Amino acid sequence: MPNNSMKILFLSMLISGVLISLCANSWMGAWMGLEINLLSFIPLLSSNKNMLSTESSLKYFLIQAIASSVLLFLILLKTSNLEMFYLTKNWPWNNLIMIPLLMKIACAPFHWWLPSVVEGLSWMNCFMILSIQKIAPLVMISYMITNSYFIQSMIVFSAFIGAIGGLNQISLRKILSFSSINHIGWMLTTMILGSNLWLMYFIIYTANIITIISMTMTFKLSYISQTFNSFNNKKIIKFTLFMALLSLGGLPPFLGFFPKWIAIQFMAQNLMIFTSTILILSSLLTLYYYMRIMYTTLMITNTEIIWTISMYPKINHPKTIMFSLCFLLFGMLVCTLILSTY
Repeated sequence: MPNNSMKILFLSMLISGVLISLCANSWMGAWMGLEINLLSFIPLLSSNKNMLSTESSLKYFLIQAIASSVLLFLILLKTSNLEMFYLTKNWPWNNLIMIPLLMKIACAPFHWWLPSVVEGLSWMNCFMILSIQKIAPLVMISYMITNSYFIQSMIVFSAFIGAIGGLNQISLRKILSFSSINHIGWMLTTMILGSNLWLMYFIIYTANIITIISMTMTFKLSYISQTFNSFNNKKIIKFTLFMALLSLGGLPPFLGFFPKWIAIQFMAQNLMIFTSTILILSSLLTLYYYMRIMYTTLMITNTEIIWTISMYPKINHPKTIMFSLCFLLFGMLVCTLILSTY
């Protein structure tokens, strides 16, 4: 990780790359924004003190460079006036151009790089990969997406692989990465249903990720076993962490259920019965391993030795923890009230 001045420089370049992609009126301009974003993010990933982060930054660079080169090739092929264009004018160009973009956001079956890359990074870099780095490719996908068999297959793959992949994981980073793959399936579905629906889903997903990563980063958690007896004297923090995980999985009445509720309603109106069934079943699987972790932590492996509790000083819980708890509990209620007024 570079020093603070260089970090500010690279972060500003990263944000400017995202904004260039969002504001571009041509595919070449959007591609240039993606490249600026990538080249400014790689120095933030690498660290001389941690070889795992250096390895992850190299993996991330190779995957993103391959996706960017394929995207550039397809853009040039589509916009060229060569004779080859007349041979390929009937190709499904939107689906072809979406393939490298789907690889950039780790949509299944192009997801294989995300868990191994995330495992070697710091929590702040994990947050950036799981949220900020997906903004530009998702917006570009939303320009071209249609309800086709190709997109439906991507949604089904992402839902099932994201749900099944997290079942046997003990690393919190890998659990969040597989959960992100599952949420990609929901975001692609909401893109088909409406242009603004996926943006609301992404904002609420990012809010849940911020809540979880802020707590895991503060208390230096990396594995499930660290949560078993870590917060016996700070139970409100343990409850907030697992409420955030259940909200990320979409359990009512937490905030994370609200965008899924709206998406299910829209899918029912558009007769997308098979897709909605697959997504709901995959969400039940993700909720299963979240609740299994919660049940194990709070009931089975929770041990308290009475004479050691007094050794810990009383901790004044930060206001951010209490705000996160209220946000998760009452966020869906507020959103429902706002929706009912329209």
